[in-house]
Amino acid sequence: MMGFSMAASLGSHIVLRGTCETRIKCQLFRRTEQNSVGFKFSKHKAIPTAIFLCKQESTELDERKSPNEVREEIKQCYELIKRLGRGVVYLGSSRMGPSHSHHVQAQELAKEIANLLDCTSWSGAGPGLMDAVTQGALLAGRPVGGFKIGKEAGEWTASNFHPYLPSENYLTCRFFSARKHGLVDAVVRNNAFDKTAVVALPGGIGTLDEVFEILALIQLERIGSKLPVPFVLMNYDSFYSKLLDFLNVCEDWGTVSKGEVASLWKVCNSNSEALAYLADFYCISSSDTSKNVTKLYSTHESPS
Repeated sequence: MMGFSMAASLGSHIVLRGTCETRIKCQLFRRTEQNSVGFKFSKHKAIPTAIFLCKQESTELDERKSPNEVREEIKQCYELIKRLGRGVVYLGSSRMGPSHSHHVQAQELAKEIANLLDCTSWSGAGPGLMDAVTQGALLAGRPVGGFKIGKEAGEWTASNFHPYLPSENYLTCRFFSARKHGLVDAVVRNNAFDKTAVVALPGGIGTLDEVFEILALIQLERIGSKLPVPFVLMNYDSFYSKLLDFLNVCEDWGTVSKGEVASLWKVCNSNSEALAYLADFYCISSSDTSKNVTKLYSTHESPS
């Protein structure tokens, strides 16, 4: 008998490894034989292939064989941004679901920012807080785009497909490097009419990775933007307070200059604080905000 266990998710393939009693049995499941087990998620989603491999077989991983593959995916990210428009990029946890208070706050924030800046909202197009901002922007009636990855932290299954976004509004990236290029390019401001921002919501390792990579690009003036890009750190319920304390310690040690980090972003404890900061950054008056709301309702049902 063969015992199989989930080992890894690679692109659109779910790879299962197990032990084979004989090489003959294993041959039955080789990639070249094209025997597979399909997992059908819904009629709207393509069917990934499950490939069974035995320990004795060498596995051909779905890895980049040439830098051209990464380059092509970056190009696709840029083309998506050109089509949907630059705007606000949200970074945040994939694990904080609809029952979490931060999920509710993130959804409301994305809706209000979309109305305020009248721009496209971008995220990793995954679950958790990324899904919250997607829903919020859709409620505002504004464009939504995403750079999805096959599997987010905390997920047991992998899927290249978003459950409700139109396929033309997101790209499922094979490579994290391409995804990061997309998230950065989506906030570039090359003229005064561009209204973009980075909004960092509470999150874990992946979120912190993206936060500090973009922050370093801003610090070193390597983000590729002719005009400054506002960076908002949402410190809901003091989520980031200990991290901020650590950065103060870095100042004491001299690894960052005094006041340097504080000059790169705006720490906000509430949605209202973030909205006020962005309105001030872009010199948006309350009357301009009212016009955006009126514009929203003129294309949808009138408010009751």
